[in-house]
Amino acid sequence: MSPRAERIHAALTQGFAPLRLEVVDDSHRHAGHAGARPEGETHYSVLLVSEAFIGMNRVARSRAVHEALASEFAGGLHALALTLRAPAEVA
Repeated sequence: MSPRAERIHAALTQGFAPLRLEVVDDSHRHAGHAGARPEGETHYSVLLVSEAFIGMNRVARSRAVHEALASEFAGGLHALALTLRAPAEVA
């Protein structure tokens, strides 16, 4: 796992006590796109299942994750593809 992926994983673990968490660096797929850097670590996919999302709509969940990762965005994180679920929403 890359250093940024490890930091993302740690921040989301601390903030959401996930039942399931996957952080994937997709930067290689975005070479040459806006926000991409040659060294990577700019584009990620996140799957997060947490009881913290119970009763929250999709927008509120996304805002909560973006807030938890604000320092990463300030440090060069460009894009997140988010799949955010409450436990009852996972098949």
